[in-house]
Amino acid sequence: MEGQAASSTNSATWATYSAVLRSKVGHGIGFVLGDGIACLDLDHCLVDGKPDDRAREVLARVPGAYVEVSPSGDGLHVWGLAAEQPGRRRGGIESYSVGRYITVTGDVFRAGRLADLSEFF
Repeated sequence: MEGQAASSTNSATWATYSAVLRSKVGHGIGFVLGDGIACLDLDHCLVDGKPDDRAREVLARVPGAYVEVSPSGDGLHVWGLAAEQPGRRRGGIESYSVGRYITVTGDVFRAGRLADLSEFF
């Protein structure tokens, strides 16, 4: 809904891309996960712009995946594909594939494609 913050679980509150660009509400542009689109959220994994050991291991497991720097500036969002299932947090890796809003920053860490993230669930 234009002019109001959106809910990740109520599609009636979602807006089109053009409406989001005009909006002054909320915290930027984001994507509600589902329909096979998933994201790995790696918090506080960049040190001076370089990935720590945990992040390097994740990135090595999904070569070619599209990766953005998160809004904090010291985390990464790894975008990909996975079946809808409950989110989980394991070993400092948050995995989400449904009912979750993830901010899209456009700050590309690694250009790529939507890689298969199934192994992280």
